[in-house]
Amino acid sequence: MPRLAALLVLALGLLAASPALATLPPADAALEAKAVAYLQGLASVRTRFEQIDPRGDVAHGMLYLARPGRARFQYAPPSGLLITSDGKTVTVSDSRRGTFHHYPLRSTPLGVFLAERIRLDRGAKVTAVTPTAAGFDITARDVRGEGRGQITLDFAEHPMRLTGWSIVDATRKLTRVELSGLEPIPTPPASLFVQTRSRRRRAEPMLRDRHN
Repeated sequence: MPRLAALLVLALGLLAASPALATLPPADAALEAKAVAYLQGLASVRTRFEQIDPRGDVAHGMLYLARPGRARFQYAPPSGLLITSDGKTVTVSDSRRGTFHHYPLRSTPLGVFLAERIRLDRGAKVTAVTPTAAGFDITARDVRGEGRGQITLDFAEHPMRLTGWSIVDATRKLTRVELSGLEPIPTPPASLFVQTRSRRRRAEPMLRDRHN
C-alpha cells in the first residue's frame, strides 16, 4: 500500500486493535475504554483533514466514514490520492501516478475500525495515556516489533471527539494529521465508497458540489 494511504489507514486502526484494558492502570484503562466507545459509536460522519509529512509538505482532504464497513479518504489537488472502502475491499488510487490497487478490507487495520464491533485483543500495544489541556492522548505501538512505529491519537472531551493523530514510522520520521471536527451527516450513497478507473474523475466534482 502506498505510504500516505497506509498512514491514514493505520492511524484509525491501531487504537481499535489494542490489547485488553487490564494491561493499563485503571485510570488509563477507563480513558481508553471511553475512546473506544466513542469510536464504536461513530456512524456517518465527515471531516476535513490536514496532513504534514516528514519533509514538512502539507496536504488537505476530506474524510467520510459510514460504519460499519465504509470509508473515503479524498485528497485535494494537487494530490491525486483517493482511498475508499466499500465494506469488503479497500481501493487505493493515485491519478497523478496512474496507480490503482485493491486490498481485502479484513486484511487492513481499517477493517478492525470499520467492523460492526470493535475488538480490543489484537494488533497493537497501548504504551501511554496522557492527559492534555483539551482531553487526552493515547499512544500505541505495533506489536510486531519495537522498530515498526508508533501512533499517538488525540482526543478532546466536552464533547468527546477525535482531533488528529501523529505517526512515527520505523525510520523515526513523523507525520501529523489534524481533523477539523467530525460532523454527523446523513448516510451517504454506497457509490461514494466505490471507485473504478473509469468513474473516479467524475465522482469528485459531484462530491464537492454536494458537501461544500
